[in-house]
Amino acid sequence: MGVKKIKKPKEAITFELSGNTGFFKKPDVNANTYFTYNNIHKVALLGILGALIGLGGHIQQNRTNAIFPEFYEKLYKLKIAIEPKGKKGYFIKKIQTFNNSVGYASKEAGGNLIVREQWLENPCWRIYLLDDESIDRDIFNKLKEYIFNRKCVFIPYLGKNDHPANIDKMSLIEIEPVEVVNRIDTLFKEKEVKIGDIPYDFDETPYLFKEYSPYSLNEKYNFYEFEKLCFTNLEILDVKDIEHFYSYKDNGHKKILAFI
Repeated sequence: MGVKKIKKPKEAITFELSGNTGFFKKPDVNANTYFTYNNIHKVALLGILGALIGLGGHIQQNRTNAIFPEFYEKLYKLKIAIEPKGKKGYFIKKIQTFNNSVGYASKEAGGNLIVREQWLENPCWRIYLLDDESIDRDIFNKLKEYIFNRKCVFIPYLGKNDHPANIDKMSLIEIEPVEVVNRIDTLFKEKEVKIGDIPYDFDETPYLFKEYSPYSLNEKYNFYEFEKLCFTNLEILDVKDIEHFYSYKDNGHKKILAFI
């Protein structure tokens, strides 16, 4: 008879990430407008964390023969959970229009380029970083130091420098392993979860938000690799790997976190 592996409680860093606006550009655009993802994706979040502690990005990578940007190479194994604070996981979006009148911006008469971008309005997420030795201990400790002391090497943005990011309401929490998952309070991979047809809480109106978003970088070209992520109040019938799920009590309310 095999010995059952006992999961122990772990520590996690949690903080609120927000801004007045945000823009996480989708690579597929039409001729007139650049669209945004609804939620911050994992690669963008790793970029923000890397900016805090001074890890290099794509510009620095281009000066070397590195396979990945430094922030991704050092942080891609970090387990994160993302809890959207928008109603039903959705954020209001508005189209912003700009005129770029530098002469080389457009071949149109007068050299004026009209740019339209879809911006998130007042986006906010609660972020969880799992302390499970998945990344170098010194790097994790540096993240903890910089987050809790409100320090940064590079200014963090929600997508681009028009959208400064706020990081606050940070704390260290103890999270517990779970044996059963019947609801999830964060984004999760659709392919790893069997979703029911009715809300976990019967008195709630059901909702199910799905979005393909960048999850990792391709090694050869650093193109985005995508996962379909979900956010729902529907009952969860089964999960493929219980190891990815933890719980903790937030002001007496038990939350189930999916680490991705």
